[in-house]
Amino acid sequence: MSGLPPRTELIDGSLVFVSPREKWHSRVINLLLGELDRQAPEHLRADREMAVRIAKRQVPEPDVVVVDAAAYDRPEPSTYYHTADVCLVVEAVSPDSEDRDRDTKPRKYAAAGITHYWRVENIDGRAVVYVYELDPASAAYVPTGIHHDALRVSVPYAIAIDLTAIGRRPGN
Repeated sequence: MSGLPPRTELIDGSLVFVSPREKWHSRVINLLLGELDRQAPEHLRADREMAVRIAKRQVPEPDVVVVDAAAYDRPEPSTYYHTADVCLVVEAVSPDSEDRDRDTKPRKYAAAGITHYWRVENIDGRAVVYVYELDPASAAYVPTGIHHDALRVSVPYAIAIDLTAIGRRPGN
């Protein structure tokens, strides 16, 4: 949305101005973005802080999104992805986003048909990833795992991430 501060979301027709991030939040996003993109098959790409246009009055901005590579490379629209392009959204929870990331956004992503949702929580300085998959019969997310220290999943593609590597330089 042009002319607005960075990280502004449109949820239920209201503008939501996101507070500056804590270091932990940025480091989690950096790790997940890098690993999701590195491990993605050729037809998928990971991106950060790109809005997802769910409906006219629903344009949330996930921390990380995995999309079809054709959508990633497409020049327009340049500020958001369509829900049909998205296979995974990731939200790293911060104190000011708890309600949105635990309740509001997952409901909207599920209603839009986005198949996979991950919520990352800071539990005593360590990342815990809650993994959800869309149940098409109920159009709601169901939990498929809670990951501490290491995240290993087979959908939306084979992914293995050392969650203890948050904040470390790559290769260390």
